[in-house]
This record gives sequence, structure tokens and C-alpha cells, in this order.
Amino acid sequence: MTAIFDTHAHYDDKAFDEDREALIASLPENGIAKVVNIGASLASCKRTLELAEKYDFFLAAIGVHPSDTGELNDGNFEELKKMCLHEKCVAVGEIGLDYYWDEPERSIQKEWFVRQINLARELGKPMVIHSRDAAQDTIEIMKAEKSEEIGGVIHCYSYTKETARTFLDMGFYFGIGGVLTFNNAKKLKEAAEYIPMDRIVLETDCPYLAPVPYRGKRNCSLYLPNVVETLAQIKGIEEETVRKLAWENAHKLYRL
Repeated sequence: MTAIFDTHAHYDDKAFDEDREALIASLPENGIAKVVNIGASLASCKRTLELAEKYDFFLAAIGVHPSDTGELNDGNFEELKKMCLHEKCVAVGEIGLDYYWDEPERSIQKEWFVRQINLARELGKPMVIHSRDAAQDTIEIMKAEKSEEIGGVIHCYSYTKETARTFLDMGFYFGIGGVLTFNNAKKLKEAAEYIPMDRIVLETDCPYLAPVPYRGKRNCSLYLPNVVETLAQIKGIEEETVRKLAWENAHKLYRL
């Protein structure tokens, strides 16, 4: 059975403080062979690099989440850039726009989205893009900045299959996780059916968005087989095919 690559996790989150080491140690023996831990703030980027240094099968993405861009300035942006040069940093992220929350104001989110896109271009690393309730502005900025030349993944994809076409045309991958298993995820199920399997990667976004039957509990990589099962049903293919293609796609996405 092909191993699973969790392309987007937050094991530095305080939700894992009580059992982080034991949980992470249990992943390889349960078929989780690689994890990319994703930075969201400057502090979490530092913790992310510590995890990548501690565990052979962990990699890092370094970037500031739109909701945390209020902390950025020219000085600490240089610090962020230095962290991106770490040998285990495989991507710039997660970066983007989040209009679900009103903080920080949209102009600040947009400014740092553009600057982090340009950082990814400068460093030759793919992007991990977070876009929530902000499809139009995300697409406009990505097109203006010629993001198709950089590449990456639309993490926790949540828009329609029509919007997926736009991201597909730019050559992006799509992160699919626990939400796919929710009964009310009709739009995502339609998008997942539409998106070619060679553009899908598996992710948890843990500790958030645990799949059924763990919905509402703390998420972790051990629950990804539930996502594989649902995706295989939607696609009408074997679970092993989903595992194999998702594993290959994750390596292509992160250029490993």
C-alpha cells in the first residue's frame, strides 16, 4: 500500500502540546511517510523549522497567513526571507487572502500577498495559497503577478468547479482534506469530481477540519485514509490509485 504524504499540517499548534512527540512518532508506522508543516505567523514559522530539523520526514513551508499579515514590516520580512532559505523549506506559505475575518484590513492582506508571491518567485519555490471568501481578488492578484510562472497549491480548496478551472489553467495543485467527507460539502465534492486526479494532493490542515467520523475533534494525519476513501468513491477509482497519484503529485508540487 502506498504511503500518504500530508501536504499541509500545523503540528506546531498548541492543540498538540500534550502529546506532540508521541503522535508524530506514531505517523510513519501508520503509513504517513511525509508531512509538510506550514508556517502561519513569524512565531509559527520558527516552530515549523524546529519540527523540520527534529524529524527526518518533516518538511517546512514558511510564510505568513493573511490573518497574521498585520505583524509584517520591512524588517521582519527580511527575517522571513532568511527562514525561507532553510534547507528543509520547500515552499512559501501559507499566503493569500482571508475575507471571512475583517482583520487585518484587506489592503494590508493584499500588500503582503503580493510581496510573498514575489518572494516565492525570487527564491524559486512553489506557493501554498490560502483563499477564503476572496476568490475574485485572489485570482486578480495571482494573474497580475503571473503566478502561473511560480506554481504551487490552492490549500483547502473551497470554491466551485468553475473557479477550479481558472486555477487549473494556471497549473496549480489543489489541497483536499477532511471537508470532502462532510455531508454538506456538495460544492467541494463537485469540484473534486471535476479536478483531474493528477492535480490533487492530500492534506489535513490539522488540528482543524477533521474528517467524518472525527468531525469536530482535533484533526491529525492518521485520519487521512478517510479522505482517501471518500475521494476514491467520488472519482470511481481504487483507494490505492488515489494514494499512489496523490503521493506522486505531492512530490511534483514540492519539487522533491
